[in-house]
Amino acid sequence: MFKILLFSFWLALHPVHVTLTSIDYIPESDSFKVFIRMYFDDFLLDCKLNGYEIQKEGFSGSNSSSMEAMEKYLKSKVLIKVNDKQLSGKLQDMNMIDNEVSMNIGFVNRKKPKTITVKNLIMTGLYNDQANMIIVRVDDFEEGVKLTSELTEQTFKIK
Repeated sequence: MFKILLFSFWLALHPVHVTLTSIDYIPESDSFKVFIRMYFDDFLLDCKLNGYEIQKEGFSGSNSSSMEAMEKYLKSKVLIKVNDKQLSGKLQDMNMIDNEVSMNIGFVNRKKPKTITVKNLIMTGLYNDQANMIIVRVDDFEEGVKLTSELTEQTFKIK
């Protein structure tokens, strides 16, 4: 019992540094829907590390300046190439619950993907143990990968 309590206490003191990104191809519109979830306090620290401060008070998905700040951040941190062509995304919505922020981003694509390259730099300069979990889905293809501070990019070959 003591070991369980000690381990639980240690976990409470050691924060988890992880984000989740899912990339789903929507064939009807030749587009991608990208969902990202991260911890808000880590986002604030990463912004500060990169030279711009975000005010915690008033930051929300219903505030246009918050949406612009998040979109600027994501454009510099999450880069997606399809068939070796860089895509540009538009932040569609953002929700905050407690310390988690979730976003949906739309990316327009003109051709069926053969390769998808994802570069995820979210918090990689902030934490050595950062884990950016990526899931890519195209038709019957589904593959996941863990990107880290050392491994920030992965190419998926669609079968």
